[in-house]
Amino acid sequence: MVSEITSSRTITLRNGAEIPRLGLGVYQIEAGEATRNAVRWALEAGYRHIDTAAAYRNEADVGAAVRESGVPREEVFVTSKLWNENHGYGEALRAFDRSLERLGFDYVDLYLIHWPVEKLRRDSWRALERVHADGRARAIGVSNYMMPHLEELLSQSEMVPDINQIELSPFNYRSRQDVVELCRARRIVVEAYSPLTKARRLDDPVIRRIAERHGKTPAQVLIRYGLELDAVVLPRSSNRERIRENLDVFDFSLEAEEIEALHALDEGLATGWDPTDAT
Repeated sequence: MVSEITSSRTITLRNGAEIPRLGLGVYQIEAGEATRNAVRWALEAGYRHIDTAAAYRNEADVGAAVRESGVPREEVFVTSKLWNENHGYGEALRAFDRSLERLGFDYVDLYLIHWPVEKLRRDSWRALERVHADGRARAIGVSNYMMPHLEELLSQSEMVPDINQIELSPFNYRSRQDVVELCRARRIVVEAYSPLTKARRLDDPVIRRIAERHGKTPAQVLIRYGLELDAVVLPRSSNRERIRENLDVFDFSLEAEEIEALHALDEGLATGWDPTDAT
């Protein structure tokens, strides 16, 4: 039986906050009506988690869509991120203020360092600790942090990130398994962006066979794969039907052999810049 579309399933962060396990990513969705529609349709469908960033240039539209939706602000988990050119303690604080202003919120649920910028990322993390202490970011974390970046941060800070958001799919899981396992060991929740490989691998025959077996789409199989890894999954879409479809993944599970078959697809795929060797 097909379950009711819901996003009520959450993961508890180390600070006790609940983060929905599936969210809408708005990367590369055009600012203005396109972003407002995508967020509105997602909230109507049952999403309660929206992931944006200063670099996406659509924070203002995310904020407006949340306010106009009729869903209480406290029921929507909203993430934004610090962009590369704004690293450093003072500049990161100012960049955070600008993001809040564009969103039109008093706080964000999660604020991330978007990329591990050389030399300045430690000072930027101190700024995130500050906005967290002030209650203006309920949780803080990092994005695109691989092993050296995580180990550096964990050795220099008493505060452990709540989240590490990385590109994660069957096509790079084994290549990044060390990062995932370190996060698990330190109770850092992994968020998977580009779980659909930006549609580059949706025609893979292994994924298609698994999808047919479950009566699902290849996209739904890839989203479910991320959920099976106990990750928060952030598919992006501006299409109303696909937004709904992407949420309809809580009524089936992947078998152990299916997960292993998906693991075996690893090819070290990075659909954008790969931070693995960033210093």
